[in-house]
Amino acid sequence: MPTASDHRPATLIAGGAVFPHRHLTGIDGLQPHEITFLLDEAEGWVEANRAHAAPDKRLAGLTQINAFFENSTRTLLSFEIAGKRLGADVVNMHAAQSSVKKGETLIDTAQTLNAMRADVIVIRHGSSGAVRLIADKVGCPVLNAGDGWHEHPTQALLDALTIRRRRGTIVNQRVVICGDVLHSRVARSNILALTALAAEVRVCAPPTLMPAAIERTGVTAFIDFDEALEGADVVMMLRVQNERMAGGYIPSTREYRTLYGLTPERLKRAQPGALVMHPGPMNRGVEIDSSVADGIQSAITEQVEMGVAVRMACLDVLTRQARGVEGWA
Repeated sequence: MPTASDHRPATLIAGGAVFPHRHLTGIDGLQPHEITFLLDEAEGWVEANRAHAAPDKRLAGLTQINAFFENSTRTLLSFEIAGKRLGADVVNMHAAQSSVKKGETLIDTAQTLNAMRADVIVIRHGSSGAVRLIADKVGCPVLNAGDGWHEHPTQALLDALTIRRRRGTIVNQRVVICGDVLHSRVARSNILALTALAAEVRVCAPPTLMPAAIERTGVTAFIDFDEALEGADVVMMLRVQNERMAGGYIPSTREYRTLYGLTPERLKRAQPGALVMHPGPMNRGVEIDSSVADGIQSAITEQVEMGVAVRMACLDVLTRQARGVEGWA
């Protein structure tokens, strides 16, 4: 298992920036030091937000388009607040109000967005790979706010930041991710980020919701939730996607809760004080009991707070070259 000493420090590299990527379409392809750099950048925004500091205007004069082809509450609001706190002109585009509903192709949508000369575009889409396709067609940075079953990179970053702040480190933390791992972009991005940062990641799901050959990603797979929880430092629950019920992936919500619901009794199998997380929205009484979600070990609301800071950091970093920030040419 890698250790902290294997990771390059989050400092500027000779000849360029520590984060040389034009877009953030996924965690896949990022180096551990690049992930750490984004987390370090977000730390400063956490403190500024908590202190109710005056809005930072470093993105003043820039236009940020949030193009959401899927419904969202937390992610959309988080990106909107992040952009406004940085002084950007933020425009939200909802698919229900767009020409997509009239049959416009994704390529045409990308060309339309590009013609508007936005300075940064945040995209959420129901098809895996859609964000990458649009990123290849536009002339500004693109951030992935979730695409199909593929990735949700800023969710993984905010989860990693939450763990690091609450546990003191990510290295060697035993993190259990439980739920619909097969269809979860949150699970995929978290697996990529946390294994890169030297955590011990366990995934737990019913056999019908466990990806084939998941062990190749560097995780340990469990079918038995009680077994997976033994000695865990962090327990991350995933939403039961009700749309999967009709497909026969799980027999009933009652049986799912019996086998995979995080109850106070089941949480005792983890380490004392183990951190409880959930990306939301939650199905209370199914994958997680309210007493656990609202309990002292829960970091669920803190995850939401970290989301604003992480997205501020990502917007700042990806627009530095356009703003002519030294070291980012």
